Amino acid sequence: MASPLALFLAVVLLTAAMHKLVARDRLAAAAARLAGAAPALGQPLSLAAAAVEAGAGLALVMPAARPAGALVAALLWTAYAVLLLRAHRAGRAFDCGCSFGAQPKVVTLYPAKRAAVLAALAIGVGLMPAAIPGVLDLFAALAFFALYLAAGELAAVPSTGRSFAR
Repeated sequence: MASPLALFLAVVLLTAAMHKLVARDRLAAAAARLAGAAPALGQPLSLAAAAVEAGAGLALVMPAARPAGALVAALLWTAYAVLLLRAHRAGRAFDCGCSFGAQPKVVTLYPAKRAAVLAALAIGVGLMPAAIPGVLDLFAALAFFALYLAAGELAAVPSTGRSFAR
């Protein structure tokens, strides 16, 4: 189970890093607001986060480096969870950059909980024996990633819309 989870976490990290490079201006502003820093620091913060995400993601793919990658990923997601929780408690309305599309609203608890779950999964992966991933592990990781994206989309639906669907 370690290989599919490690690959899933790697896909999440590498996608997040690429997202920061593609949507640089939007995510630089989000990084500055989330960190409570000056807007001028947003670009360096976002690029630094992308570099750490990419490094941890690549390390998770290599069995020998997996424990280090898992530790870095867990620390990164824990920091995200704390910052998102802080933003939620402050009730600040802004786009946290947590999804592919801009969502300027008060940060809900979902992104903080998601980051905490990802951190816990990373810790678990770091403690499991590392094996060389196979093709089936990759397919399982991509299935997890599809479910991860779907959960994010469902969480973005306003609660009134979810209650009407019942």
